[in-house]
Amino acid sequence: MLVLRPQAVFRAARPRFMAAFRHNGTLAEDVRSDSTFRIPLIDFAAYKQATSLAEKRCIADDIVNGFKEVGFVYLTGHVIEPKTVDRVFQKSAEFFRLPEETKARLAWDDPKANRGYVQVGRERVTTASHAAEIAALRAKAPDTKESMEIGRENHPTFRNKWPQETEVPEFKQTMLHFFQTCHEVHTMVMRSIALGLDLPEDFFDNKIDRQDHNLRLLSYPPIRTSLLLGDGQARAGSHTDYGTLTLLFQDSIGGLEVQNPHTKHYQPASPIPGTIVVNAGDLLARWSNDVLRSTLHRVVAPPAIKINATEGVTPARQSIAFFCNPNFDATIESLPSCTSTSNPSKYPPLTTEQYIVGRLAATYS
Repeated sequence: MLVLRPQAVFRAARPRFMAAFRHNGTLAEDVRSDSTFRIPLIDFAAYKQATSLAEKRCIADDIVNGFKEVGFVYLTGHVIEPKTVDRVFQKSAEFFRLPEETKARLAWDDPKANRGYVQVGRERVTTASHAAEIAALRAKAPDTKESMEIGRENHPTFRNKWPQETEVPEFKQTMLHFFQTCHEVHTMVMRSIALGLDLPEDFFDNKIDRQDHNLRLLSYPPIRTSLLLGDGQARAGSHTDYGTLTLLFQDSIGGLEVQNPHTKHYQPASPIPGTIVVNAGDLLARWSNDVLRSTLHRVVAPPAIKINATEGVTPARQSIAFFCNPNFDATIESLPSCTSTSNPSKYPPLTTEQYIVGRLAATYS
């Protein structure tokens, strides 16, 4: 079997790299055309180092504007060290190299728990919401990826499914440390969003403090290009995410595409070393009464390596997604700063658990 390994995964960005992302037009102007479409690159260090609310508000407005116009931003200047992310990628790769029967012992089996190993073809992410429709899509064109789902360790009911220490040494401690670090990033970014939406900075703090998040390790095996040519086939189909934010860490292979909300055409979200790709999820969009966008995105195959005159193989790809969620018992209803008599709430209140568990139950076989 031909195995193509990803290249180096996550390296600190250098200032000269940033210069390529300067634009003359405003973001609102640039995203109206596919030729000038961009995902804004924001240095979050300025928010963390701000000495006044006005300084924080400047960065907060940039983040909220990115989510209003695109639904995605690149964050640099965050608290996560490149060596930390490299370590998570390394342990993730070691896990996915385990024998299938070993991973199968840790199989995902409950949408409420949302923990464990998901084999290739079991999931079909999509914008559809009805179980029968999703099942038909999954049978026709399942996602060509495998994943490992990890939740908070101190949950009163559900337990994470860990490989033995001898199988992947230091896997558990690496992932738990990363989980906590990502939660801290989530809290800081949500504080900036609160300011950008004219709310108190700590508005979301007690609504996201239970860490009902999901750390997902993703492996996209090498695949022959002929298998990706069928109708609806993709490494991961078009979908939105369910929670508040997603923190995505990409390797150098790429493949993520974001739909331009204004033209409906997909554009690449190429890896930028040292950044986190952050996108707004469905519940943040509902909270903001659609002021902030939960934007469609997908993972497509990168350029293939030829193996004969008629066939190629796409390289393996790894990514790490941290799906940030409100507390599962939090009620999600339109924020007062995002509604008015002329712009009433579009959505009835519901809890985080009602929305996310319902979506997960329909997504998996």
